[in-house]
Amino acid sequence: MKAITQAKYGPTEVLRLTEIDRPGVKANTVLVRVQAASVNAGDWHLMRGSPFLARLMFGGLLKPNIKVLGFDVAGTVEAVGQAVTRFQVGDHVFGDLSECGFGAFAEYATATEEALALKPNNLTFTEAAAVPGAAMTALQALRDIGQVQPGQRVLINGAAGGVGSFAVQLAKAFGADVTAVCSSAKVARIKSLGADSVIDYAQVDLSQKEVYDLIMDVAAYRSVFDYLPLLKPQGTYVLVGGAIARLFLVMILGSAISTLSNRRVKSLIVKPNTTDLTVLKDLIEAGKLVPLIDHLYSLEEVPEAIRRLEQRQVVGKVAIRI
Repeated sequence: MKAITQAKYGPTEVLRLTEIDRPGVKANTVLVRVQAASVNAGDWHLMRGSPFLARLMFGGLLKPNIKVLGFDVAGTVEAVGQAVTRFQVGDHVFGDLSECGFGAFAEYATATEEALALKPNNLTFTEAAAVPGAAMTALQALRDIGQVQPGQRVLINGAAGGVGSFAVQLAKAFGADVTAVCSSAKVARIKSLGADSVIDYAQVDLSQKEVYDLIMDVAAYRSVFDYLPLLKPQGTYVLVGGAIARLFLVMILGSAISTLSNRRVKSLIVKPNTTDLTVLKDLIEAGKLVPLIDHLYSLEEVPEAIRRLEQRQVVGKVAIRI
């Protein structure tokens, strides 16, 4: 089969379109004929081996253990192991392969049942592939960490990215009043997702006091301390993405900051699972969630797709048609 592979860490030039063996099916796995994939920040972190923590988490201190990147996938079930009960050959599925060894940038990939769900009926494979990682991140940040409630005021910083664009829609689906923050060039597209107000990130008024019940920071390039005054007492700040130094600060000192500030300061570690994929499927089929795709590339163009994402000019998701 054809796949995008890498033998060393580095820029997009280390990625090559090659022929490799099709993965085999184990008793508890599903073989998926990949119809589409999408690109995430995690892909370019693993490609570059940076930050170094990525190497520690996934192995390969000097060279990558993961030869085929990509974890967002949508496709058709080609074969199932004898212990598989949820899926059968011919099913249209989508899912997150980040706990199954990755491998979505290829013509075939394997996954456990827990990594997949049936594809939403009203999405194409390309649209469905844009959903799993980003939408599941947004869902768990808002519902599980943020515990968002109807009528609450929610600020989403970094609303124009993959996670942010889903977060805007999910927060509205949960009944919140949503303020989205993005660059001025992206305001119109994010407004179309249903945000109650959209602010240019350069115009965020940090002098406001106790405005929001929940702040979801998908692009954490300002300090958490800049945002704390905007939170109501007992409000929640959830860090999802951005500068690594900001992430480590919240991971290490979040509990102490929470105690001293009377606000909850948390970071998110996403846990892919079929239950949340099914929640997202139901929301999509109910018309409450729509993937926003910035650009579509072929398998051969995966390096260019990752390069586009690294430049941080993407609105929504970058998809790959296999």
